[in-house]
Amino acid sequence: MQRARRTCDLAGLGPAAIIEPNLAEWNYGDYEGKLSAEIRSERPNWNAFRDGCPGGEMPAEISARADRLIARLSNLHGNIALFSHGEFAGVFAARWLGLNVADGAHFSPSTASLSILAHNRNHPEIRSIALWNAVPAVLRQ
Repeated sequence: MQRARRTCDLAGLGPAAIIEPNLAEWNYGDYEGKLSAEIRSERPNWNAFRDGCPGGEMPAEISARADRLIARLSNLHGNIALFSHGEFAGVFAARWLGLNVADGAHFSPSTASLSILAHNRNHPEIRSIALWNAVPAVLRQ
């Protein structure tokens, strides 16, 4: 959460920030601190989006968390900036579109990237992705 808070500050939005517990990174439980390669050495086909994390969050739990956040945001008006972590951002994007948590694996944001989740301007009831994974030129070098 400290990195997300720092990024919010760097974006100039720190004074307006509200800590949102539902934006926390996936709870890795027993896998906390391990690299994916280490986990796959024990579980070759492991995928957090499909299998979850023993002692941590399972896909249904993180899906419910993303859904709670989406429900909360749907009661707000105007543009909203969220600062989060990679895998949760993938889950959030998938759930924003009404997809399963496992589909979150297809949304892999880069560090310091910008993504915009929106509503289709011609069909406001349809959620869309207006921009995904935009990275400043200085970071692409």
